[in-house]
Amino acid sequence: MPHLITEPHLDQPDDFYEALLDAHRDLPIEQSHALNARLVLLLANHIGDHPVLCEALQAARDSAPQPA
Repeated sequence: MPHLITEPHLDQPDDFYEALLDAHRDLPIEQSHALNARLVLLLANHIGDHPVLCEALQAARDSAPQPA
């Protein structure tokens, strides 16, 4: 059964981060959030494995800063 890859695995991470920032540049906050939602759904469709996606959701939630 596949598991979520959590160790560095991204090809050209700095270039991707720059492209991500460029995609958001000059967007109002609502459009920026909508872009993130579309990106998540596109990547989730690409991954396609429900247990891996659930593991990713939990990992993202667990790594969120806790309110003071």
